[in-house]
Formats: sequence, C-alpha cells, structure tokens
Amino acid sequence: MRSRRNAFRWLVGKEWRELLASRSFWIMLVLAGPLVGMSFISAVQTYAEASGLGGTSAGVGEAFSPLIGVWAPTFSACELVAAFLLPFVCIRLVAGDRHNGALKLELQHAMPTFPRVGAKAIVLMGGWLAVLAAPFAAILLWKSYGGTLYAPELAAITVGHLLNAGLTVALAAAMASLGEHPSTAAILTLSVTVGTWIVNFAAAVHGGVWETVAGYTPTAMVAEFQHGLIRLSVVLVALALIVAGLGAAAVWMRLGIPIVRRVNQSIAIALVAAVVVFVCTYARGSWDTSESRGNSFAEADEEALRQIRTPLHIEAHLAPEDPRRSDLERQALSKLRRVMPDVTVEYVSATSIGLFEQTSAHYGEIWYDLGGRKTMSRVTSGEGVLETIFELAGVKPPVESEENIFRGHPLAVPPRGAAAVFYGIWPVTILAGGFFVRRRHS
Repeated sequence: MRSRRNAFRWLVGKEWRELLASRSFWIMLVLAGPLVGMSFISAVQTYAEASGLGGTSAGVGEAFSPLIGVWAPTFSACELVAAFLLPFVCIRLVAGDRHNGALKLELQHAMPTFPRVGAKAIVLMGGWLAVLAAPFAAILLWKSYGGTLYAPELAAITVGHLLNAGLTVALAAAMASLGEHPSTAAILTLSVTVGTWIVNFAAAVHGGVWETVAGYTPTAMVAEFQHGLIRLSVVLVALALIVAGLGAAAVWMRLGIPIVRRVNQSIAIALVAAVVVFVCTYARGSWDTSESRGNSFAEADEEALRQIRTPLHIEAHLAPEDPRRSDLERQALSKLRRVMPDVTVEYVSATSIGLFEQTSAHYGEIWYDLGGRKTMSRVTSGEGVLETIFELAGVKPPVESEENIFRGHPLAVPPRGAAAVFYGIWPVTILAGGFFVRRRHS
C-alpha cells in the first residue's frame, strides 16, 4: 500500500465486498421491504378513512398531517430494523475478520485502528442507506396518489434514523470487538437496547432524573425526529456516543495490547464521553421542521413569549402516570422551553400514579411564579398555559391570524399498488440482486 489514503480506500472496498457477501445483509434488506410496506399500507388506509374514504366523516387537526399520519408510522419500521436486524449485520462484519484471521494480517500494516473501524462504519452506513430505500419507495407511492410532501419534515426523519443507525453500528461494533464470540456480542448489544427501554419505562413511572435521561435514548430521539423536531443537544449527544462506541471498538480491536491497558483506555473513553454528553445536554438550539408547527406555539405567541425576560418557575402537582401531566408536557411545556430562555418546571407528587391523591386539595394544581408574581391554574392545554403566563406577565395575548393556521392535507385515496411493491417486487428484486452479487464475488 503506497499511502494511508490508498490503504483506507482499499479497506473500504474490502469491507464493502464483505458486506455484499454477507447473508445477514441481504436478509435484512429483504425483510425491510415488507415491514415498511405493512406500516405504510396501514397508515395510508387510516389516513384515507380519516379524510372521508368510504363515506366516513372527515377528520380534523393532525390527522391531516402526512408527517404524523403517514411518515412517522412508515419510518418506524426502520427503527425495528435498526434494533433487531442491523446489529447482526454489524457484528458479522466486525467480528468476521477476527475469526477468520484476516484481522491479524491487517494489524501488521501501519494504519491506526480507528480508521479501520471507521471504514467498517462507513460501509455499514452505506448499507443502511439501502434499507432507507424502502421508505423512500413509499414516498414515491404517496406522491403518485396525489399526496403532498414537505421536504424539511422528511429530511428531519431521515437524519433521525441515520443517527439511530449510527448508534446501533457503534454499539454493535464495540460489543463485537469486546466479545470473544458473535453470539456474546449479540447478547450484549440486545442487553443495552433492552436497557434503554427499561429507562423509558422507569421515566414513565417515576419521572424525575429518569425522565431527563430517557429524553436521550434512541427511542425518544427517533420519536422527536419523526415529529419534525430537531434538538441540537440530542444531535450532539448522539454523535458523541457514536464516536465513543467506535473508539471503544478500536481499542478492543488491537489484539496485541494487554487487556489491562485496553480496559483502562475504555474507562478513559467512557469518562470523556460522559463529560461531553453532560456538556452537550445544555445546548439549547432546536428547529421545528414540521409544516404544521406541531412542536411550537403560534409565531405571534412565541414573539410575545420572547419579550418576557423574567425567570418563570412552574410547579405542577401531577403524578408521572397522570394523563394530564402528559398533556401538559406535550401541548405546552415542551414548546415553552424552546421559546423562553429561563423556565424551570418542578413536578410534585406523593405517588407515581396519582390515583389516591385525587382527594388532596392541592393535587392537580399548576402554580406559576414569574418574578415573584404567583397564580394557580388547573388547565393543561397549550392555550390555557399561554393565557395564564400572559396574564401573569401583563402581556396582551396576540391575535392569531387565520392565514397562519395549518389546515392539513386530507387525501382519501387507498394504498393502491403498495402491497405488490413491498410484498412482491421488493423481495424478488433484493433476492435477485443478492444472488447476482454473491455469485459475482464468489
């Protein structure tokens, strides 16, 4: 190899050939089509019925938003693929060289181990783009039905699933380098995945710190992107974890280094990653890419809120599993934090379900403290929260223009041809392509 650049190119090409020769990769591609197709067909049918198909009454509000009604459920199939299929492809690519002896030959060349892991990550992300071809085929079908597309929404969803796949690749690569056998790596990877689900469950039950941590799990991250919300803190945390995972994989890929040294280096990577992640959580930038502005207040309301410079403290006497708390967080507080720079929210409850606190005189109260001026309300809707804040701040509520109200895009069209595409054409095409490529490289 004449240079490190040429060596890296050779390594990427070699890893790409390994990926194409992997049965697990082609199985993942074959299964991705029917999974996406099932989600897309179900979403379009529900969307069409809400739009008046078959004589039903027309729906209202977010039911007419393609982002919520079609693209979120359609792309959610990719989340399943990333959680249950992609790790096996990653482990196969990372651990394969270790078991067939090719890694020992590669380590004889003077190339750092991180570029080696980086080459595998690049190839795996290229393979993931092939998986994303399935939902993009759904986009073409939707367009052929006469449906509308809003590019920023689709871009946000795509970025979210690319980051989610990157996290899976980094985790699986680290576990494949750490474990002595692919089955061990698969169990470790699945354990971490299940662990993030446990965190989400604990957040729903207990709230508090669990709720904060759960906001950065892959499930919560993908959910935000699928609703058109991009938070800078989430993006930075995801990138930091991806680099840390690939760094750990590079450390354990160096077979000639003593285990104690690799353990110490792994601990150092974990500590640095923890500090970086903690710092990244304070990044406040966010972008609402949804056409309906479902993650934001009306522009006039946001302009009025930005003029309030006094710190706002909200104390809500609601239990974590109380539906009113979910409504308050989703319809008002999550939007409020993105607009006002100094907002603190404190939830108070004696139990996690709040069922036996209903008799308490103060349960359900929401106290607002704006620069020493206090008031109480029990309304959890976005309009009620805004009204309370404006009244407390002495600000006249702005009048929302009718022109800025999102009317939605109803489409009463059944998913014609989708079953044939995803249940027939897609699997046959992938199987034929896999047979041809594997035969060519055999």
